Amino acid sequence: MVVGEVAQAHDGSLGTAHAYIDAVARAGAGAVKFQVHVALEESTAAEPWRVRFGWQDRTRYAYWKRMEFTEEQWHGLREHADQRGLSFIVSPFSTKAVEMMKRVGVSCWKIASGEFNNEPLLQAVAETGLPIQLSTGMSHLREIDAAVEYLCARVPDLTVLQCTSSYPCPPEKVGLNIIPTLRERYGCKVGLSDHSGTIYAGLAAATLGIDVLEVHVTFSRQCFGPDVPASVTIAELATLVEGVRFIERMLDSPVEKESIAMEMAPLRLVFSRSIALSRDLPAGAVLDSAHLVLKKPGTGIPPDRMPNLIGRRLTRSVSANELLREEDLAHQD
Repeated sequence: MVVGEVAQAHDGSLGTAHAYIDAVARAGAGAVKFQVHVALEESTAAEPWRVRFGWQDRTRYAYWKRMEFTEEQWHGLREHADQRGLSFIVSPFSTKAVEMMKRVGVSCWKIASGEFNNEPLLQAVAETGLPIQLSTGMSHLREIDAAVEYLCARVPDLTVLQCTSSYPCPPEKVGLNIIPTLRERYGCKVGLSDHSGTIYAGLAAATLGIDVLEVHVTFSRQCFGPDVPASVTIAELATLVEGVRFIERMLDSPVEKESIAMEMAPLRLVFSRSIALSRDLPAGAVLDSAHLVLKKPGTGIPPDRMPNLIGRRLTRSVSANELLREEDLAHQD
């Protein structure tokens, strides 16, 4: 599943949020994801900015407040996602957000890296029995162990996502090597929540056979918002989806070298070479190494026969650059 993470890219505009649903669907992703913020339930005026990205909001609390949608508006977004054939995934940031989104209806919950130790939130989403994607961007293995043990006992479908909470994340911190470790350690679905702002990390992760790939999306790198540097454009998302599907087909189609060679036999005749003459020679001429060259196509005597032709006599006149045939050679005594 390729997930287009809208996060706060809508900047509080309902119309923009709906536009992102259409864009993510056109790009070929399988899911769209939003963050559900209820400022009063999750934040205080003392919350610091992760990065001060604009002049519109005096405090981070005010920013979360501006990002809120009503329950009715969330219903409309979910219905729109359904119409576009997208799974509707949300990251709730409070138990009140969970209760509201339970009424709205979601396909899957995403636990954001910062909510990893929010036990009331984990309990609230686990009680729904819906699939959960668990991001691990700031967690120690012992914390992941505890969360996975808790969730696996309560939900049938858990995906653990490798993530590094850097925005954007440099290549040396993406942590592709951790993905197989997570799969082996927990025996569940695994994936990558990517903040590199490129398609490269996602394509590389796809070669590992991940189950979920989540990337932040933006209409343009000139857009307003804290996640733009860590996002891919919609055009890049479409390229990423195409690349992931290509990689999946490769991984799902192991081949044997011998079978490929047999399949390529007709083409081999076009690209390979045969033995020809370097000069015009009359009938009765005795061949030596200076007379023999290799020329396309490969429909004549193959190159590995060249040593055996030295000393053989021609039965007819043969022109330069003409491929030799078996009947052009006199039988050896």
